[in-house]
Amino acid sequence: MKVDMMSDSKTKLKIEKTEAEWQQILTPEQFYVTRKQGTERPFSHPYHDLKNEGDYDCQCCGAALFKSDAKFDSRTGWPSFFSPVSEDAVIERADNGLFSRRTEILCASCEAHLGHVFPDGPQPTGLRYCMNGASLDFSEDDTSE
Repeated sequence: MKVDMMSDSKTKLKIEKTEAEWQQILTPEQFYVTRKQGTERPFSHPYHDLKNEGDYDCQCCGAALFKSDAKFDSRTGWPSFFSPVSEDAVIERADNGLFSRRTEILCASCEAHLGHVFPDGPQPTGLRYCMNGASLDFSEDDTSE
């Protein structure tokens, strides 16, 4: 595993692992989605309709990505959010595959493929971050306090 400092204005750790290292820590589906830019079948992951309050972190590296208060039911079959936890939590990359132009969303810390963003979401952003559940790790808010 290699850890480098990213060269942007905000210092952030960048996590790099070999393909073999990722395969050792991820399930086959998680590896396919996050490292091979795959897509899970719609409605196949339980996070698409999860309504619990909590955080959605990167399945690969644990970086904070989304919060449940930004989640909404897009009726697409994938977990959808109108914004990430912060602007620097994700990276946008042009994706011109599948005969269409889309914007791919990756984890800023480890460059795991998360999904895509579309300009048809609700306010306040008008964006729909359509994520693969297999790329996320949900942790429920502790309400015992």
